[in-house]
Amino acid sequence: MKILRMLASGLVMLLVLGLVNFYIGLHLWYLLDNWLPGIRAAVYWPVFLLIAFAYLIGMVPWPKAVKPAARLFKVIGSYYLACMEFAVIVLPLTDLLYWVMGLMGAQRTGFTTEAGVTVVVLLAVFLIWGSRNAWSTVVRNHPIQIDKRAATSAPLTIAVASDLHLGNIVGNRHLRRMVAEINRMQPDLILLAGDVLDDSIEPFIRNGMSDEIRKLRARFGVYAVLGNHEYYGGSIKQYTELMDSIGIKVLQDEVAEAAGLYIVGRKDKTAESMEAAGRKSVEALLDGLDLSRPVIMMDHQPTGFGIAAQAGVDVLLSGHTHRGQIAPNHWITKRLFELDWGYLRKDKLHVVVSSGYGTWGPPIRLASRSELIRLEVRLEGTRQYSEEPVHSSPVLI
Repeated sequence: MKILRMLASGLVMLLVLGLVNFYIGLHLWYLLDNWLPGIRAAVYWPVFLLIAFAYLIGMVPWPKAVKPAARLFKVIGSYYLACMEFAVIVLPLTDLLYWVMGLMGAQRTGFTTEAGVTVVVLLAVFLIWGSRNAWSTVVRNHPIQIDKRAATSAPLTIAVASDLHLGNIVGNRHLRRMVAEINRMQPDLILLAGDVLDDSIEPFIRNGMSDEIRKLRARFGVYAVLGNHEYYGGSIKQYTELMDSIGIKVLQDEVAEAAGLYIVGRKDKTAESMEAAGRKSVEALLDGLDLSRPVIMMDHQPTGFGIAAQAGVDVLLSGHTHRGQIAPNHWITKRLFELDWGYLRKDKLHVVVSSGYGTWGPPIRLASRSELIRLEVRLEGTRQYSEEPVHSSPVLI
């Protein structure tokens, strides 16, 4: 029954994608036919559909001989996904304008050319600005006060990165920038809050990304948790063993101790549907801990704030949402999650949700930025901060 539901969902998704892309393709056909009279539909439609479904084609587990072509398809398809979202927003507005002009008796000669030029220029601006937001990173500073004691009374600098999505699109170049910026912070602790991989582990291994990420340096170590995309990739055992070999512990419903504080790493929420045992509750993870000491928890998807606060967690770090990545998706994520990005104080719990360092699909962001988090954690006995942390000016890298 579960398989049938998945098949039905897949068919519905393909049908919707097909209808949406037919709508986009038809408008592009009208424009090209206006600009290039005589273009053949028999040539245009196969090429358009190949591009429209390139991302899905690239995700198919092809034989080794054709994998380079599949990777190219995935890159092309990722940019098309951004263009598709842009078109879904802009084209209905264009159609509405055309219809209103007709009702008003306005002259519509040349409308296709003028509207087409306008849309193409806006698309170019969208792609250029979106690429800038995706590849130029901002560092967000969050000063946090925890009224507990640890092994040190000195402030702790904790670097946090989530949603790297390392793979065929986000590669070593972006990863090197992240490693350099985090190491410049001279952090006491580095936490990777899930989705280090973009599904498949193959490009991570092929491109030697572990050689880059192992260069992260922190006084008390580097820890990570799983995100939903590690589950989708299906190579969790291989991934965790590889990370362990380079000195990065992936916590799977586990607790580590460093600098006199607890680092709690939850399995991603996806485990509830993809693993028979699911994942442990927050209460079970904290059972037996000395809650007079600080507790920092990583949970990739930002849910269960009230439960974490009641259980005694002091800082909860999440990602997953990308803050919608491309506007106006952030309106949706804002409704889906209690906090989809930024900082929230819930009772004594400090919640920080990152928009992520990398991107899923297109390396495009609008109303969202690639970001790293720098936590300045002060413990009992040190100078108090105000309730709300203040962001410093963005640092571009």
